[in-house]
Amino acid sequence: MRGMSTDGGCPVMHGAISTSNSGMKNMDWWPNQLNLNILHQHDRKSNPMDANFVYKDAFNAIDYKQLKADLHALMTDSQDWWPADYGHYGPFFIRMTWHAAGTYRTGDGRGGGGTGAQRFAPLNSWPDNGNLDKARRLLWPIKKKYGNGISWADLLILTGQIAIESMGGPVLGFGGGRPDIWHPEDDIYWGSEDEWLGDNRYGETRQDLENPLAAVQMGLIYVNPQGPNANPDPLLSAQDIRETFSRMAMNDEETVALTAGGHTFGKAHGAGPEDHKGPEPEGGSIEEQGFGWTSDFKSGVGRDTITSGIEGAWTANPIVWDNGYFDMLFKYDETWTLEKSPAGAHQWTPSNQEEEDMAPDPEDPSIKVPTMMTTADMAMIRDPEYRKISKYFHENPEAFADAFSKAWFKLLHRDMGPKSRYLGPDVPEEDFIWQDPVPEGSTSYDVGAVKEAIKASGLSISEMVETAWASASTFRGSDFRGGSNGARIRLAPQKDWEANKPEQLSKVLDVLGGIADANGASIADTIVLAGNVGIEMACGKEVPFTPGRGDATEEQTDAASFSVMEPVSCGFRNYLKTNFAVSPEEMMLDKAQLLGLTAPEMTVLVGGMRSLGVSSDERGLFTDGSSLSNEWFDTLLDMRVKWTPTGSNSYDAHDRSSGDKMRSATRYDLVFGSNSQLRAIAEVYAQDDNQDKFVADFISAWNKVMNAGRF
Repeated sequence: MRGMSTDGGCPVMHGAISTSNSGMKNMDWWPNQLNLNILHQHDRKSNPMDANFVYKDAFNAIDYKQLKADLHALMTDSQDWWPADYGHYGPFFIRMTWHAAGTYRTGDGRGGGGTGAQRFAPLNSWPDNGNLDKARRLLWPIKKKYGNGISWADLLILTGQIAIESMGGPVLGFGGGRPDIWHPEDDIYWGSEDEWLGDNRYGETRQDLENPLAAVQMGLIYVNPQGPNANPDPLLSAQDIRETFSRMAMNDEETVALTAGGHTFGKAHGAGPEDHKGPEPEGGSIEEQGFGWTSDFKSGVGRDTITSGIEGAWTANPIVWDNGYFDMLFKYDETWTLEKSPAGAHQWTPSNQEEEDMAPDPEDPSIKVPTMMTTADMAMIRDPEYRKISKYFHENPEAFADAFSKAWFKLLHRDMGPKSRYLGPDVPEEDFIWQDPVPEGSTSYDVGAVKEAIKASGLSISEMVETAWASASTFRGSDFRGGSNGARIRLAPQKDWEANKPEQLSKVLDVLGGIADANGASIADTIVLAGNVGIEMACGKEVPFTPGRGDATEEQTDAASFSVMEPVSCGFRNYLKTNFAVSPEEMMLDKAQLLGLTAPEMTVLVGGMRSLGVSSDERGLFTDGSSLSNEWFDTLLDMRVKWTPTGSNSYDAHDRSSGDKMRSATRYDLVFGSNSQLRAIAEVYAQDDNQDKFVADFISAWNKVMNAGRF
């Protein structure tokens, strides 16, 4: 075993460690095997909290005012083992918070600060997160004191907010409510590269960045501050910045505000050669106790710290909110000179800088040292559009402060979903369009009357079920966007998505809209009720329903932000827009995970939807669609037919005796027979004694999706 004597044989099995002699795993033998682990994330077995623990209640019970006071005190409580630059930890904690929240990307809504994932690999060991392990250790006494009342996720975000406030910066507010996870989020795809700072994630152009990624290189939060692959070209850097920040839900103005506001504070660290840094936390020896990047360069801390390799402060007052960032950029506009840091990193220094513009040494304020800018900073005045915004902010400090406070608030809360999830007394009253606001819906209408009207509408079972699914299945548990609440399926862009069968959808919505108006119900509720009615007609069982969904307006909908949510694959509807590098079944697992479904829930929903006639075409429709039954599973597992491929996602079943074609299917269908784990679940639902279980489980999983996004 690693780090120990191996004189004797090991008395334990090697399942808990990864070594060269730990034995072959299933994925080693069969690397193309469908991996269902994405649906097993965050099992109760990994959670040390009691089953009845409710984080919302615990948060609301803490002394929030005292917590903030303790965080304010921490900012200037410099520790010898990791001394604060300039005697203030504020800039350090801002970076910690920024890097916790800044992993968010719009493509799949994953990343962000909503789970406290920065505590775990790979984030805790990314090159871009160098030395942030120390920031979290500095926070431990406060976390220990407040215990269950403040999650690590909330604490990592709140601390950066307090840091800005403590240095006089503008803050808009804070919303708590981020429960912790307890193991790495292995379901998040961070890129295919097998080395740090690799960038094998582009197509033909630098803007053709692989979806759903946003960062430009493996192990970075945003962009390489030295420029693309350390190429110190500000205009090329601007291209990376614009593409990356847009994928993190930020426009040009927000990008400039965040860059300038963040770099108003603190310094970068590159005091010596990179080879003095030890391994990252996950690669360290056991005696390091989770510490990473331990440096043997001189003291290894303070002015001798090595983190990014870039060295120096951006402004003359690194722990004070001011307009110094723009003052520095524009004052030395024509004299910025490309140089190398002591660590060998590209950075820019003004020629003949006046002493009044120099920064204090991080340990001795009587010593003055030159300031610097990164290539990414230079992009703020070399790119024409960024320059216009930078100049405006330079000339209008109040506008800059307002833009920064709003962009910072958005950065910290973008992955939290609707404002109803926010906790605490610092939640701002203002509603922002990026929060996807939805007005409160009515609960006083006659649900029974609406259901009777739907039954008499002439809509088919499959039309009602498919429309309800199309509306509700937009939900993403990654950032709590989408879902049935709001009925945005009737608005652009959702009403025109190919997966939603626009012509059929328009017909169904016309009918349901009239019923909603006649009964004082929201269209959102009526859409879900129609799906429930279809299921009830198909099985004779009642489907539970809770009213109160509202209808969002066009003015409350940022249509462009919803475009990234268009389903290009939906295994539940047997829809695939085009062929992709990953298989349809892999995309189905990804969607199921975003919906918060388990493997059995995914399985029963697919089988049930097919039995109700829901498919993009005739493939996968093994029954007449009139009855919610387990017949689909029984037919799928029928060994009297042999399946043969007829295309990349099409298969025909022929009778083994006669050779006659019996049915057709997709990979979405056949994976429930080919994958051993999914087949085991499908067999349960195909059993003669489990028809009632199948219906009950389908209704339960259906309700889970229909109510997702309601907080």
